[in-house]
Amino acid sequence: MPRWTAALTEAGITDPNLRRAYDAQREVVRKFALQQYLAARLLLPARLHPSVVAVVAFMHETDERIDAGDPVARKEELSSWDRAVRTSLDAGPRPETPDAALLQALADTARRHPHLTAHVHDFLDGAPVEADWTGFDTEADFQAYIDSYSLPALMLTASLIAPAPEAGVGDSFRQGCRALIEAWQRADFLSDLAEDAEQSRIGIAREELAAHGLTFEDLRTKSQACVPALGRLVDAQADLAEEALSRCRELPGLVEAPYRPFVRALISVQDLQLQAVRRKGGSLLHGGVRPPIAATLRLLGRQYLAARSEQRRVR
Repeated sequence: MPRWTAALTEAGITDPNLRRAYDAQREVVRKFALQQYLAARLLLPARLHPSVVAVVAFMHETDERIDAGDPVARKEELSSWDRAVRTSLDAGPRPETPDAALLQALADTARRHPHLTAHVHDFLDGAPVEADWTGFDTEADFQAYIDSYSLPALMLTASLIAPAPEAGVGDSFRQGCRALIEAWQRADFLSDLAEDAEQSRIGIAREELAAHGLTFEDLRTKSQACVPALGRLVDAQADLAEEALSRCRELPGLVEAPYRPFVRALISVQDLQLQAVRRKGGSLLHGGVRPPIAATLRLLGRQYLAARSEQRRVR
């Protein structure tokens, strides 16, 4: 793994104030998304590390602002944040604001990757869906949520490694990303089931609960009687997630060779997450689960060796 300071230099980030802005985002991402941070730092070219950190920190900050509280407060917070972000992209962040470092890093990343601005706008345009979210009535509602919010969120990072337009595979790349984030979101909603139920919203459609003889109240009160039915529901949702993963297996072949280990790792981590979800089954009622650390480190290690091998090949 290259030193962070070396990655900043390789990305052409030499201004001391700007380097400090990226440093601050690095610390945020290391705390809340360590596995994704390690994957990016181990598997992507160093010149991309600051950009990935900046967009992941931005996505996290947006989620934090609209993920708690009543819908009215979330929408008001989003409106203010939306204006601040768009203004910073157009004219630069105001240095006296608390979020100046984040917005400075994001605006600089957008300057280095001009296509990113459109993806930031798409993400902000879809964010009201998350601010309003209180659960899904139907599978169609879930799919609409993926298209409106989850996919634009993933594309913030994915756009940094997307194939060049002249490759002619842009549509296939986006479809693969869509399948990946559908699987990812299903797994996250299952893992966050207990926490979300405490906040009176869950990511499993009410029609799916009913089909398995469950109600939202069963989950909110953590009724032990519903654990067997919940186990069957978890298996059914995991099956859907695995079917979505099967549709994104060609993604690594669509990106340039230096990015393939990173994409393979993203998919493999979701495999591990779904295995962990299945093992916990109905016990997810009492708390979530994440991919085993040891297994995750092993797969990152394998992909790191693949990345090093590719680097040696192209030298």
